[in-house]
Amino acid sequence: METLGEGDPQVIGPYRLLGRLGAGGMGEVFLGRTAGGRTVAVKTVRQEFAAEREFRQRFRQEVAAAQRVGGRWTAPVLDADTEGPQPWVATGYVAGPSLTDAVHRFGALPPDTVRALGTGLADALEAVHALGLVHRDVKPSNVLLALDGPRLIDFGISRALDATSALTRSGYVVGSPGFMSPEQAKGRPSGPAGDVFGFGAVLAFAATGRAPFGEQDSAAGLLYRIVHEEPELGGLDGDLLGLVRACLDKEPERRPTPAEARARLERSAAGLTRLGERGWLPGAVSEEVARMAVALLDLESRPAPVQPPPPTVLAAPTPAPPPQAPSAAPTAPYPAPPPSFGPPPNPYAGQTPPGAYPAPIPNPYAGQTPPGAYPYPVVVQQPSRRRVGPLVATGVVAAVLAGLGVWAATGGPGGSGKPSAEASGKASTPAGHDSGRAEAPPSPSSSAEEDGDAVAEAFLGTFEGTVSTAGNGLQIVMRFTVHQGAVGDSIAYVETDGGLGTGQVMCTNEASLVSATQTRLVARTVVDTLSVGCTPLTGDGVVTPNKDGSLHFVQQGFTGDLERDS
Repeated sequence: METLGEGDPQVIGPYRLLGRLGAGGMGEVFLGRTAGGRTVAVKTVRQEFAAEREFRQRFRQEVAAAQRVGGRWTAPVLDADTEGPQPWVATGYVAGPSLTDAVHRFGALPPDTVRALGTGLADALEAVHALGLVHRDVKPSNVLLALDGPRLIDFGISRALDATSALTRSGYVVGSPGFMSPEQAKGRPSGPAGDVFGFGAVLAFAATGRAPFGEQDSAAGLLYRIVHEEPELGGLDGDLLGLVRACLDKEPERRPTPAEARARLERSAAGLTRLGERGWLPGAVSEEVARMAVALLDLESRPAPVQPPPPTVLAAPTPAPPPQAPSAAPTAPYPAPPPSFGPPPNPYAGQTPPGAYPAPIPNPYAGQTPPGAYPYPVVVQQPSRRRVGPLVATGVVAAVLAGLGVWAATGGPGGSGKPSAEASGKASTPAGHDSGRAEAPPSPSSSAEEDGDAVAEAFLGTFEGTVSTAGNGLQIVMRFTVHQGAVGDSIAYVETDGGLGTGQVMCTNEASLVSATQTRLVARTVVDTLSVGCTPLTGDGVVTPNKDGSLHFVQQGFTGDLERDS
């Protein structure tokens, strides 16, 4: 990883950039960090691609589809901006070398490691293909090696490049010549069988240290050999040779499916190293993975660059009133304010549309939060006696460590700002019986929200239903359980079936409270558990009550009504 250069961005979307991971035909890749501490890989799109309407449309579709892939051996697509001046996509970061780097530095992998590698990659391709996606660029540099298994990255996104004429200007080809299928090399449509061809070439590279059709040649020469010549598989034997040869068949229909390839590998690997176990990688590669993890921790421990805040502009002091003639009663040194209740008048009061929230006070330190801290609007307030609401879910500690504590406030909690008599703990003064003095407003700690009871009764409980997108009709079966808490607390647990309609739980999320009123609740979720078919709904979800007691749910383009579970 390289340090950021002078021309590199410091922030992309909500991610503070820590370094530069590399560049490719599609754009540059940076290492980013969320406010909650999770590291991500942020891939930007080159301007010539972003300028084309066809690319934008395909990129939007491919990102939405890729976000649904949740296989264990894939790096999940977590976030994206497909509409900005420079589109980008963020995926889970894997602290490990690529297969290319590992083989070039440490040599070919032993056969049992190759079998375990193939099992994981076949499972990843199965998850991709199950959602109608095709990777189209399966190659060693798109395979990352972690201590528990491999990760396939960049699935689906490269298909967006088909939709742009900028390809002919840049010379970029979708796929890598040494690992493309014959149908890709001929310019024909490539389906799941094309990914299996790349899968076989990757296994051959891992086992022999060489690409099966050579490397030191022009792209045209490589493509010719892929279409017309047989692969060089010296160094392979037994079950691995038979599987790789079948995957590299010139005819797509004769290649095995990922499930068939995985079954063959599992049979031949009985009693040998398996994924998820310690030691599936050779010692030298494992040491490199550990070194990269330590380097990442060291990088994240460095404070963010801090710039001096803008000068504070102080309002001119109010001049004291002129001396007054002595009177029977002594006068106060300053004129008494008019009788009022609550905070000082807001010059912008009455200008916020119904249902909206006033913008938070600008923070001059936004984007400069040191690691481990949470950005928060600058608010001057009295010391609060808020007690922290208990985290009742069993997996909350791990969830917080994974970044579920991202709860920078995005607006006020709503309401009139005038506490009721019950909330203030004081009886109201009957009409016509003025006490003769203005009572001080209650302290912030006396509000229900500060005491850990910010969620209205209408939202509490368990709700179930189906949410869907208007554009492509994707559907997710959801179970949404809400309990009491304050802003920043974990107040909800979300379970979804991953959009496959099976009813089987495939995604689980914790959600923290961003804001709440009697008629609106905003909760922020970050994916906690990913598995095959998981559709990760991340970011802020907005929930409003319906008249029949159900809840209307909106998040990340999905919307629907959730019925209370009786």
